[in-house]
Amino acid sequence: MKALSLELDASIRKLYLRIAAAIRLAIKSGQLQPGEALPSARKLAMELKTNRHTVMAAYQELIAQSWVESLERRGYRVARRLPIDSSLEVMRTESKEVSPFQWPINKRFSQSRPVKPAHEFSYNFAGGMPDIEAFPFKEFKSHMGDSLSRPSMQNLAYGNNEGCDNFLEQVKTYLRRVRALKDKEIIAVNGSQEALFIIAQLLLKPGDKVAVEALGYKPAWNAFRSSGACLVPLKQHAKGIDLAHLTKLFEQENIKLIYLTPLHQYPTTLTIPMHERMEIYALAVRHQVIIVEDDYDHEFHYLSQPLAPMAADDPSGQVIYLSTFSKIMFPGCRVGFMAVDKSLAPAIINYRTIINHKPNVLIQDAIGRWMADGGFERHIRRMTKLYQQRRDHLVELLEDYKKQGIPIAYHLPAGGMALWLDIKHHAQELEAYCLSNDVYLLSETHFWLEPEQSENRYIRIGFAGLSSEKLTEGLAIAFDYFLKLQKQ
Repeated sequence: MKALSLELDASIRKLYLRIAAAIRLAIKSGQLQPGEALPSARKLAMELKTNRHTVMAAYQELIAQSWVESLERRGYRVARRLPIDSSLEVMRTESKEVSPFQWPINKRFSQSRPVKPAHEFSYNFAGGMPDIEAFPFKEFKSHMGDSLSRPSMQNLAYGNNEGCDNFLEQVKTYLRRVRALKDKEIIAVNGSQEALFIIAQLLLKPGDKVAVEALGYKPAWNAFRSSGACLVPLKQHAKGIDLAHLTKLFEQENIKLIYLTPLHQYPTTLTIPMHERMEIYALAVRHQVIIVEDDYDHEFHYLSQPLAPMAADDPSGQVIYLSTFSKIMFPGCRVGFMAVDKSLAPAIINYRTIINHKPNVLIQDAIGRWMADGGFERHIRRMTKLYQQRRDHLVELLEDYKKQGIPIAYHLPAGGMALWLDIKHHAQELEAYCLSNDVYLLSETHFWLEPEQSENRYIRIGFAGLSSEKLTEGLAIAFDYFLKLQKQ
């Protein structure tokens, strides 16, 4: 048996792996041929000045990788069929041209992602962004610690898929006291988007028609479209919903579901008046249409108590109520809830179990403890006061720009976290200017179900997540565009 000339790589720490790598390299380079005999472990050990057990370990490593085979009474040999190092090598061996795999992606989900997310802009005017830095992390940490120190073993196990008992009880109490909502089953979800997806998959089928506000919330539309539903735009007027148009839709279009944001309409921030809500409900009852009510930032209302949700007066039980903790805490907490009629709850829980066996009970339990301790409502009061100050500061800035001759108009929002601003013209151009100058701001075209309906005159300004200084600086960059236009 001829000796082997092996190049040992000193960077490999273990000697047996160093030997195995050297033999493998010899095979790959053609120094050793398929089927060729290898030196015995004893002989190779003598050549390498090591013990035979180290060489045997190297051979066993190569046998496991299919580079070497051990034949009874014939010793070790190079494998007759060698492994290929990569899939690319397979393609080359078979003389096939390598091209990227073409994924059969549904076109509805193939849009490219933005150049960078909103939070990476220095001035983020995204409409639903809370002030995360103002969240009482230290206070909440103590409740999170309690959840880990004294966990509910029952909640941590499988089952109980509607959510953590403590959390559900606290949410139920809060909704009864603050939103006049009772006699509903509460189900915890990982954010309102999961709730919308579940509703769409459970209650809609391909071809079903869903009425949505013509100016509205695109993520909800995407959830409904995922079930194959067809979206029908619902006309709006300066103070709410066009009831005549809604009546016509219900009578002629066989609408299955209507999605609404009645307290702070998204994106215009208007509050649908009580008489319109009652008419909408009556129409829905008459035509057996499901109502999905998204109460996404009801906690922040400044001039008075917010109107009670439609779900609070729902004798027929056909309103599904959604809310989330993302605006109160931070979007990454991914905790929300649905309040539904008791007859619908089992089906929702069963379906949710398929896609997500149960929500995160640890953070739910911590939130429940936080609510029971009173910290939750204290935080809401602090943030409501802070956001009102920021809204008022934004209004002062806008009034100053009006005095400089910039033609702007707005409806003062009674609550919420954003303002819908009429700048008369060049809204898309302003958006492009802002995005290129480190300011995240969206024009109306992003909120139309039918973008061709855009008048190119509205922008949405979120004020909650920015300090007064940041509001001033970011708005100065935005309106610098108009001041430059005036000088041209």
